[in-house]
Amino acid sequence: MKRKYLLPLLLIIQILILKTLAFFPELVESFYSNGLYPLLSNFLRILLGWIPFSIGDILYFILILLALKWFWSNRKNWRLNWKDRVLAVLGAVSVFHFFFYFIWAINYYRIPLFEKMQIKREYSDADLLDFTKKVIAKTNEIQNQITKNDSLKVIYPYSHEATFEKNINGYKHLAKNYPFFSYSNQSLKKSLFSLPLTYMGFGGYLNPFTNEAQVNYLMPRYNLPTTSCHEMAHQMGYASESECNFIGFLASVHNDDLYFKYSGYSFALRYCLNNWYIRNEKIYQELLKTVHPGILKNYKESEQFWMQYQTPIEKGFHTFYDHYLKINQQEEGINSYSKFVDLLVNYYKNKPL
Repeated sequence: MKRKYLLPLLLIIQILILKTLAFFPELVESFYSNGLYPLLSNFLRILLGWIPFSIGDILYFILILLALKWFWSNRKNWRLNWKDRVLAVLGAVSVFHFFFYFIWAINYYRIPLFEKMQIKREYSDADLLDFTKKVIAKTNEIQNQITKNDSLKVIYPYSHEATFEKNINGYKHLAKNYPFFSYSNQSLKKSLFSLPLTYMGFGGYLNPFTNEAQVNYLMPRYNLPTTSCHEMAHQMGYASESECNFIGFLASVHNDDLYFKYSGYSFALRYCLNNWYIRNEKIYQELLKTVHPGILKNYKESEQFWMQYQTPIEKGFHTFYDHYLKINQQEEGINSYSKFVDLLVNYYKNKPL
């Protein structure tokens, strides 16, 4: 077989293997997520975590430049040699695809967290209403503890670097009850691509090739603890966005610091309120009246920030990412971010907030 056909053929084989792995989550959980992956991820975090800037962002930048240079160099003879060019592109995709899944993304096929933690999936409107009221009371309480005035928004006092260090506290407390949430060898960094991330509508991402958790340093600061804890959950091998929202929330509210607790509870509350806005706007309006004005000011601050960067680029990227998530075991696509409310409601049915 000619070498130019080999890598495209291997891409097809990789896809078939992944389709098969979807039927064996216990195997993935045992041999990859709790076997090979922790070795790979900890090695990368030890190797690169101490470097103050993002190696992964630089790597992406170089790869993008090389790709653009290749397309530009071959623009004139593309039609004449289109078959070889297509095979070359498929070969590059095959190599990228292999390392992406081997180093991190096989975690999409592990046992779902609701099974691992024995959390039910179904709940009633009454359950959601009860939980939402509890979250409102808790968020109001913490906002008042911080500001001493229910009409003042919370102003987050810590730098990004200080926040990254403080994140460990929440995960340490969380790991006492759930050892599988233990985190070590920190590698959290401000993304060099924060402006493009903002236009895409994202607060952070995990670079799977370097295992660096990237955080958008431009977004409103009070969101920082939960967002960075979310990306740390990805580092630990949890690929589902709803699961990482849930873990990021737990790590934030288990932190000793009030600002971290506020970040977590206000994050959960916003999703609960959005859920009610879709389900029953009358109940949503009634619930909104019980939320402290200072919390709503924080929400307004966040909304205004993201609104100023809304462009067709964001919609296009969200459509692409929606399809990507659906391909990777997340049937709800980009709506899976909000599905963590399902985990929250059932997790706290018999637990105090």
